[in-house]
Amino acid sequence: MENTHSSADQTIVPYLILKDAAAFASFVSAVFSATENIRTLRDDQTIMHCEVLIGNSKLMFAESTNEYPVQNAGMFINVSSCDELHQLAIANGSRSILEPETQPFGRSSGVVDPFGNTWWITSPTSENQ
Repeated sequence: MENTHSSADQTIVPYLILKDAAAFASFVSAVFSATENIRTLRDDQTIMHCEVLIGNSKLMFAESTNEYPVQNAGMFINVSSCDELHQLAIANGSRSILEPETQPFGRSSGVVDPFGNTWWITSPTSENQ
């Protein structure tokens, strides 16, 4: 099958359906330094479609409705400091499910954000860089 997207697009882009998508946009901006590229609103001013960029990865999301119920995800994110980002996520309302610890693949932790998504936060250690 041929890829019909431009080379600037990821082949797979997560698309989340969330309760309070506007607050999620603020959360990913504060915790992951996300930059918002697109925001389209419905007549009721809720987010119909939003795209943010975290590092070099696009994430899409929208506000849940009766027709489109909440659809959360688990995401793995590579960062420069697992410990710092873990604490920043907690300070922004996330719940820790795995405290930062050294694994064979790097320093890793897990949080569930206030919107129900799981984030596996990992940074390389000197042994695996």
